[in-house]
Amino acid sequence: MYKVILIDDEHIIVEGLRRVLPWAELGCTVVGTAGDGVTGLALIHERKPDILFTDIRMPNMDGLTMLAAVHSEFPRTQVCVLTAFRDFDYAQRAMHLGACRYLLKPSKMDELHEAVQEMTRRLAGLPAQEEESRGGEASSFVVRAALAYMQAHCTERLSLSDVAENVYVSQWHLSKLINRHTGQSFFDLLSGMRIERAKALLADPTMRVHAVAERTGFSDVAHFSRSFKKLTGRTPGEYRASLK
Repeated sequence: MYKVILIDDEHIIVEGLRRVLPWAELGCTVVGTAGDGVTGLALIHERKPDILFTDIRMPNMDGLTMLAAVHSEFPRTQVCVLTAFRDFDYAQRAMHLGACRYLLKPSKMDELHEAVQEMTRRLAGLPAQEEESRGGEASSFVVRAALAYMQAHCTERLSLSDVAENVYVSQWHLSKLINRHTGQSFFDLLSGMRIERAKALLADPTMRVHAVAERTGFSDVAHFSRSFKKLTGRTPGEYRASLK
C-alpha cells in the first residue's frame, strides 16, 4: 500500500479527500493529514510518503520552495498540487519543480482519481537509479533560495538550521546540496559573504576594526581577523591600508 499525506489549510478539503477517494482500491492508505505547511513538512519528514496531495498557496509558506524542497529531499514522492490559484506560469513552474499534477479547486472526482492512478503508475515503474536525477532542478532551486537567504541575513547570527528551516529541508540535506552545487561548505560560504561585506565597511577609515567585525556577524575580532586573512591573504588592517 502506498503511503499518502494530505495537506491543506482548509479542513473541509482535507476531510473530503480522506473520505471520498477509495484509497484502498487504489492501493493506497492515508497515513497523515495536516492543516498548515509547517506541520505538513514535519509529517513528510516523519512518514516519508509515496504520494502527497497539497495546497502550495498557504499562509507563511513559499509554495514553490516547499515543492522544490520535497522533490529534492524525497525525489520518489509523487506530488499532486491542489490550489485555487489560477496562474499558468505558476502552474508551469510547479510542474517543472516536480509536481505530477496541478489541479484547480474544486477538483472533480475523475480528476482526483486519475491523479492517484498516474502517481501509483509512476511509483510502480520508476527505476531506483532515476530517483536522484529527478530532483535535479528542484535541488538547484533549493540551493538558490538558500544562498539568497544567506546573503540577506549573513551579518546576523545565522546557523545551518536557520537556513534549512527557511527552505524547508533538513540540515543534513541542505549541507549536502550546498557542497554538491558550490563545492564549499555552508560555513565557508557564510564566511565569504561576511568578508565581502567587511571589505566595503573597511573602506570607511572612521570605522574601527572591532566595529566591522560586529557589523558583519563575527563573534569576536580575533575570529574576524583569522577569517579575513584566510580568504584575502591580508589582515583587515593591511587590507584597509592597501585602499589608500
